[in-house]
Amino acid sequence: MADYPGIEFARQPHPAPVSLADRNQALANPGFGSVFSDHMVSIDWTEGLGWHNATIGPRQPLSLDPATAVLHYAQEIFEGLKAYRLSDGGIALFRPEQNARRFNDSAERLAMPQLPEDTFTQAIRELVMADADWFPSVEGGSLYLRPFMFASEPFLGVRPAKEYKFLVIASPAGNYFKSGSPAVSIWVSSDFTRAAPGGTGAAKCGGNYAASLVPQAEAIQHGHDQVVFLDAAEHKWIEELGGMNLFFVFDDGSMVTPPLGGTILPGITRDSLITLAREEGLTVREERYSLDQWRDDSASGKLVETFACGTAAVVTPVGRVASRTGEFTIGSGGPGQLTSKLRDRLVGIQRGTVEDRHGWVKRLD
Repeated sequence: MADYPGIEFARQPHPAPVSLADRNQALANPGFGSVFSDHMVSIDWTEGLGWHNATIGPRQPLSLDPATAVLHYAQEIFEGLKAYRLSDGGIALFRPEQNARRFNDSAERLAMPQLPEDTFTQAIRELVMADADWFPSVEGGSLYLRPFMFASEPFLGVRPAKEYKFLVIASPAGNYFKSGSPAVSIWVSSDFTRAAPGGTGAAKCGGNYAASLVPQAEAIQHGHDQVVFLDAAEHKWIEELGGMNLFFVFDDGSMVTPPLGGTILPGITRDSLITLAREEGLTVREERYSLDQWRDDSASGKLVETFACGTAAVVTPVGRVASRTGEFTIGSGGPGQLTSKLRDRLVGIQRGTVEDRHGWVKRLD
């Protein structure tokens, strides 16, 4: 991938990078989201000046004024994507332009400045190449990338800020779910909703995830891995998990996924799987699907598989669903054939072992 001439990055040397021994120990079992690489990218935006002061340097604490706007008014957005080691040893991203576009869609909804897509991608490349030694060697390991932007102007008052900071950090990643189960179990939230029409459900902003923490804790208290949310208006239609989209697979070779429309995050993994499933000859419908249908179709055998998908967890089978009114099992309770097939194909494309017919993989080396 070529360098972009739009913005020039200053490079700050790292005075004390993590030692080889400590890095290898961390990479042996990184888990998800708890180990971080040496460097970070930072770019500032100021009203009247635009984007400036682009740097790649040591990952370090931020110094914020107590009146910094994000701490009071939650103007904050983020993205999540991964860098992969290809089968030939190269490094690549998967559809990063889609993350850049979704990032700007989120920025627009939160009244924040747009970041040029080329600058977004260049920032990712700068960090990945600086921390290329941080790829974990565990099976399925990758370098998880977290671009984010927040209002950095110190002021009190309900208006869009006039200063913002864009940063990218990286975290070596292993498995997302820690249970080790071949399929996850889901708790249906009956008291909480993730998003409402006209809200921020389609934006990737921190407030959406903060609002999901109590119902997620409720799911864990009941012995489940994740929470699934129903719609805010009728409390009957399946929407999405706390951080993943859902698919339902039927015995006639068709699939359903809840439609977008402002309350569901437009997942890039979701979009990719729709394309791959249609190439496999499946009929994929984006339509509403209720909790009652989910339960009844599972009981009758009409529904044979359910899976969740997202950047972090990739494709994850759902085996059991529970709520205050009871629980049910999907299929055999384990991974289904189509779920496994789609996951293998997607992961194969991302890692260069399966043909990429769509130009999704962007090499960085």
